[in-house]
Amino acid sequence: MTTSEPLVSVIVPCYNHANFVKICLQSILKQSYQNFELIILDDGSSDNSKAVVESFLESLPASQQRIHFDSHKNIGLCATLNKGLTLSKGKYIAVIASDDIMMLDRLEKQVAYLENNQDVAVCGGNMLSIDDDGVLLSKQKIMPACTLDFDDIFWRDNGGPPAPTAMIRKSALDEAGNYNPDIGIEDLYMWFKITANGHKIGIINDVLSYYRSHDSNMHNNYAWMIDNICKIYSDYQDHPKYAEVVDDFLTSMFIKTAAKDKPLSRSLLKELNWSRQLNKKVKGLLRLAFNWF
Repeated sequence: MTTSEPLVSVIVPCYNHANFVKICLQSILKQSYQNFELIILDDGSSDNSKAVVESFLESLPASQQRIHFDSHKNIGLCATLNKGLTLSKGKYIAVIASDDIMMLDRLEKQVAYLENNQDVAVCGGNMLSIDDDGVLLSKQKIMPACTLDFDDIFWRDNGGPPAPTAMIRKSALDEAGNYNPDIGIEDLYMWFKITANGHKIGIINDVLSYYRSHDSNMHNNYAWMIDNICKIYSDYQDHPKYAEVVDDFLTSMFIKTAAKDKPLSRSLLKELNWSRQLNKKVKGLLRLAFNWF
């Protein structure tokens, strides 16, 4: 490690992850790249997450990496991330939830990529989904190496980097402004903001993190997802593809909820543009009809 290597700020928002946060922190402190600061923010957990973190930090040697830990009343993820950004001093920002796990060479690979690709503002990669016990799930989605711009993410359906794998230039975050506390899906919101400013997002073909998939993940709340993603899209109503993008999204959610949340699926009927993607919409109608009772 040399003094010329850039500082990375690793921000860990924690909320009710007492069973997982120690494993998360261990994976960070064991990184092959060691020039980082660790900012741990407990967002008013109602379990004993705060005590678990404090006990773990007390067990570390005095010479351990610079670490900041703070616990505050519950203010939500985005407000917690904004607090972390104000505390951060790094050239690069890596956010990881306290129930996820970093691969031990993650920071090393991402710093090297961003240092060698000055036109890229965000570096992401692949993640492996695990259950509460750390067992790999049967279905995994692997993204190929690529570079994405705003249109790729907004309407070409290429998606952005999974949040547990992203490293972001602090300068690009400063330019985009803070996270919006009224938006629950912080990663998509920020990928749009950063790429709308003309920056690129790079995906490397490496597995960078384990993602903990469990019933409490907010992405299992379809009504919440629909509301938040539509709010994010609404900032780009002037884009020529806006109406199509929203209809594509609502159509996909109509199909997905037809068998899982019939009242929500029925409420989407009036929001759909029936002159587009009729085959997909009929598929949703058939699902809804056969699962009506």
